[in-house]
Amino acid sequence: MNIHDIAKLAGVSSTTVSRFLNNGYVSQSKREQIQKVIEKTGYAPLLGAQTMRTKRKKLIGVIIPKISSESVSRTVDGISEAIAEQEYQILLGNTSNDPEKELQYLSIFQTNTDGILFMATILTEKHRQMLRGMKIPVVLIGQRLEGFDCAYYDDFGAAGELASLLIRSGCRRPGFIGVTLEDRAAGLARQNGFLEAMREASVDVPNERMCYGPFTMESGRRSMEKLLAVCPDLDGVFCATDSIAVGAMQTLRAAGRKIPQHVAVVGVGDSQISGIIEPALTTVHYHYKTSGAKAAGMLLDRLEHNPHSPQQVSLGFEVVMRGSCRC
Repeated sequence: MNIHDIAKLAGVSSTTVSRFLNNGYVSQSKREQIQKVIEKTGYAPLLGAQTMRTKRKKLIGVIIPKISSESVSRTVDGISEAIAEQEYQILLGNTSNDPEKELQYLSIFQTNTDGILFMATILTEKHRQMLRGMKIPVVLIGQRLEGFDCAYYDDFGAAGELASLLIRSGCRRPGFIGVTLEDRAAGLARQNGFLEAMREASVDVPNERMCYGPFTMESGRRSMEKLLAVCPDLDGVFCATDSIAVGAMQTLRAAGRKIPQHVAVVGVGDSQISGIIEPALTTVHYHYKTSGAKAAGMLLDRLEHNPHSPQQVSLGFEVVMRGSCRC
């Protein structure tokens, strides 16, 4: 008997049974249903026996950049559902966007887990060296690296689509608020996608209208202050994340600029707040939960079948049109 049998008898999903066994949140009614079935059948998870038979620990290490991030939580949700079906458990490593902590968790998880799902931000040469020497499989989420399994987003294409929206809305003096270019996805690819669309439309974006900072609302507020100082007649702004966009919008309102009549604003991420603020933010929706499930599936496939060639999957995006852009 396994968790699938328990789930069927209790009338719940296998994921719910897995959460119950791992002391995760399960509603009281479902908890009672599962407990009754376990008591009736005498079921007990034999993790140690599984490990002896398969030489597996049945543990997956998940390295994340920021536990409070909405996109991270959606991604981990997809991971959890996918691996629970195979009776794996998660060890979570929160790095707080610290590259050194990422390296530490890679080292720790190499000896304590069967495989690693790595939501990478900045891949330094140290990262590349360590990844090449790993003795267990690693799947990257959100970044693309040759020779490794990856589930990543089309950041270049998404930024280009948003920049084209600004152009079609009449913007001819746009600004850009991005993040560190060491982040090749959210930083470099989104910058390049924006600039390429502007070049194709013959819209000039001088360096003084290109700002960079952390992934925060405060960064958006301060960067927008700088943009308005160097370009008082700014008529549009691309923000690399929704959080940055919300901060930028706060500064615009404080300066008496109407959105989108005076300045159009676009962001990336389709976070909950993007649909709540006024006007609601035009943004790009990434399928974070799907990316987590896809990456987990790739890792499980690597563990079970060890395919010869790395799998690299680019996930799509959807532009979400709202009131912050004039289109």
